[in-house]
Formats: sequence, C-alpha cells, structure tokens
Amino acid sequence: MTQMEAAARGELTPEMKAVAEAEGVAAEAVLRGVAQGRIVIPGNVRRRGAKPLGIGEGLRVKVNANIGTSGDIEDLEGELLKARAAIEYGADTLMDLSTGKAIDEVRRELLKLPVPLGTVPIYQATMAAKRPMDLSEDDLFRTIEAHARDGVDFMTVHAGLTRESLDRLLKQGRLTGIVSRGGSILASWMLHHGAENPLYKDFGHLLDMAREYDVTLSLGDALRPGSIKDATDRGQLQELIILGELVEEARRAGVQCMVEGPGHVPLNEVEANVLLEKRLCRGAPFYVLGPLVTDIAPGYDHITGAIGGALAAMAGADFLCYVTPAEHLALPDLEDVRQGVIASRIAAHAADISRGIGIERDHAMAKARVDLDWERQFELCLDEKKAREYREKRRPQDPDVCTMCGELCAMKMVKGYLQAAEKASRDQ
Repeated sequence: MTQMEAAARGELTPEMKAVAEAEGVAAEAVLRGVAQGRIVIPGNVRRRGAKPLGIGEGLRVKVNANIGTSGDIEDLEGELLKARAAIEYGADTLMDLSTGKAIDEVRRELLKLPVPLGTVPIYQATMAAKRPMDLSEDDLFRTIEAHARDGVDFMTVHAGLTRESLDRLLKQGRLTGIVSRGGSILASWMLHHGAENPLYKDFGHLLDMAREYDVTLSLGDALRPGSIKDATDRGQLQELIILGELVEEARRAGVQCMVEGPGHVPLNEVEANVLLEKRLCRGAPFYVLGPLVTDIAPGYDHITGAIGGALAAMAGADFLCYVTPAEHLALPDLEDVRQGVIASRIAAHAADISRGIGIERDHAMAKARVDLDWERQFELCLDEKKAREYREKRRPQDPDVCTMCGELCAMKMVKGYLQAAEKASRDQ
C-alpha cells in the first residue's frame, strides 16, 4: 500500500507521524496533505530504513543535491565523498544522475546513505542502447522497474512531452531549444520513430510499477527553458498543462507525485511560474531547478539559483534542486557540492522565514551577536566550519570583536554604554 492509499483510508502511517514530528506540525495535517497529493513522502517499500521526509504544503522547504558520474569522470569513491558532504551540509535528498559505465554500482552505494534517493532511469536505458533512437520501449520500462526494485525512492520521468507539444515547439522555435537531457533523448526518439512518447502513451503501466514499490514520480519538465529568453513560453506551459492532467491520473491510482519546474526564468516571472504550477497541477509539490534568474554568471550559478530559489519558494515552491558553481561548465567537485548545498539551504531558509517557519534560529543568532557570544554564533551557522575558519584566520586583538570593526564594534560600544548607564542608575 502506498502512503497516498493509506492516507486516503485515514490510516496514519509511521512515516506520516515521523514527518509531523520532524516538522512540528499536526499529524492530521500531514495525513490530509498526503491524501490530497499536496504532500509526498518519498520512500520505496524496499527501503523504509531511510529517514522519512515530507515535501509539500505547510512543510519546511527541502533541498536536493545531484550526484553522479559522467563519461569523462568516473570516480565512484569521489561521488560517495560528494554525497556524504552534501548530507553533512544539509541536503535533504540526493539524485543520482550518473551516465558513466558503473551506473548500477553508483546507485546501489548511494542507496546505503540515510536520505531519500532519486534517479532518472532514462539515462541508464539510453547509455545501454548507445543511441537514443536505438532505445526500446521495453528496455526503458525494464530500467525503471530495476531502479524501483533496487529501492529508489523517487524518479524523474518526462511523461508530459507529447508529439503534439513537440511539434508545436518546433513550429514556435526557441533560442535554446530543448536543454533537458531526458527531454532531448525522448524528443530524438520520437522524431526518429514518428511515435508517441512511451512514458505518456503507457503512463498507466508506469503508475502500476510506481504503486507496487511506492515510488514517488517526479514529473520532469522536458521543455523547461534553457535561457531566460525562452521562459514561460507556449512549449513550457503546454507541457505544464499535460503534467497537471498526469498528476490527477496519478492521484486516482494512489501514486505519489510531484512536478518539476523551469530552469531559467527572469526574476519578474518566477512567482507567476510557481502560481501556474500550483493552479494547473492542483497543489502538487513543486520541485524547481534554481530557477536561474540570469544567463551570464557561469562560475556563480549557485548564487543565481539561490536568488531564484528563494523567490520561488516564497511563492510556494516546495523543493529546491541545488545548483553548483560548476553549472554549465563541468562536473562539480567536492567544494562545488558544498557551496551548492549551502546556497540552496540559504534560499530555502529565507523562504521558510517568510512562511513563519524557523525564524527562532535567526532570533537566537541575533541574541548571540548582542551578547558577543562567538561560540553560540558558530553553533547557529548554516556552515559552522566556514565561519570558524574565517574567525581563526583573521583573529582580532580583542577576542570580543572581529577584525572588521575592532574597537569600533557597535555591539560592544552600545553594550558597554548600557551597562554603565545601568550601574549609574543603581548607584543613585
């Protein structure tokens, strides 16, 4: 039985109770959200050992970190180091995007880690076929089932790309065309064979597999914009309409699902994109890549993504896929992963504050600063290690202050003045 089927029957599962406790919300609210499809708890029935995690309405904004090998860089141990670092710095989930040779080995090692794991099965199916046009429908579905059988908790499936939407996109034209890897694979296959997308055509078969293992489907945005010029165009929105229909079909089947969002969106269109998804997809959890709000910051796209992510989450997005400084340039290394996770966590926390979640930590930090309590400040930091490193490398003469203001530290001056005034008042 899936989490959604249990919730529809009014059954409060251990996973729902754990999510409610972790989030500090009523268990009944979680049950109701799961039953309605507005909250998902990714957790394959073969892998209930991972800590339950809720994504969706009324919950803390979550952060995903992408991990995985490529054809150019195949280093299993390196990917595991990056995965562990991502978890250490606060990633809530991992996604394995491996396209190297040892895809099965990477996935199975990542499944040993204590957070939900997502995959994009079409990558492995295509690598096995050598060319997108040689991919068979049976092989694609066999790969999806193999990932589910291994214990994968959520999967990206580009089921909203149809012949009609692809034809319309080709007639419309785009500056950056199709930038989704999964979307480009399927588009190439569809154009070569003159056939419908098998993930759309046989969506019912996909739902049967997802229900058997309680795999959460992450409905991918094959036509997401790859530049801010292409944002919010007809191709993107037509796919979103289709995804909304697939969300309803999944809910009727008792299958948990979320919807993936656009990649490159100018700042003034971010909120509209979130509101459209929530409206067209009936409140399904929204999983966004970034969005990146400018195209000219390679090397700093963890910042462009955090800006877009904060605004998207404030508008109602539920799940941020991190972007690293290596985006558009290279496979991220360990430091890129750390920076990407922290940037997305800043965005998620900033949005949580706007929703009335987690502000107590900020108040505690302000109090520690007033008290000149450096140890407490470090404990409250999102990246305690980096904060301590700055402090150690540039130590002040006066241990109460920092080397920025020194003896002109506003906090210390005002604190000293108030203490003196209080003493004078007592002595009168």
